[in-house]
Amino acid sequence: MLNVLLMDSDCDNALLEANLGLLGFNCLRIRYGAQFLALSKDIKPDVIIFNLHTPSENLLADLHQLNQHTPLPVVMFATDGHIDTINQAIKADISAYIVDGFAGGRLASIIYVALARFRHQQTLKTALEEARAQLEDRKLIDRAKAILIQTQNFTENEAYHTLRKLAMDRNITLGEMAKNVIAMAALLK
Repeated sequence: MLNVLLMDSDCDNALLEANLGLLGFNCLRIRYGAQFLALSKDIKPDVIIFNLHTPSENLLADLHQLNQHTPLPVVMFATDGHIDTINQAIKADISAYIVDGFAGGRLASIIYVALARFRHQQTLKTALEEARAQLEDRKLIDRAKAILIQTQNFTENEAYHTLRKLAMDRNITLGEMAKNVIAMAALLK
């Protein structure tokens, strides 16, 4: 059973709430307002659903901030089909932006597709962050090796193995050891 946070705004959500109930979803309905971010963090729903005419700039900014700090899948049913609005919704990382309302028969599949898309996006973001961290570590390791080569007359291979041994002896990552070597070299200048 999914926990759904149904955000009231400028449309009547009674039919949407009834359909969510018929699908077996646990639905909490609240009004969108300044407390949205705090409530989303506290409630931690499986999905947030909006049914509105058009998303406001404040709402899109809140969704972008939510995605930065506590990512959650968001489904938005809207009547606004302008390309600018859709692009802004995509930039706010809305999992599904459905124009011209919902159809009861498609509601479950829309939610499940949005959840799958959200999980996929989160996997991609995690992989990207790991790749960035590895690249940064690689740069630090290369700088630390250069320091060891210059100050200790090591070969590149000796510098790498020294860094690796020091990291293993201290039970830290190679990147952390490289940071330590760079920091120490800066202190000794």
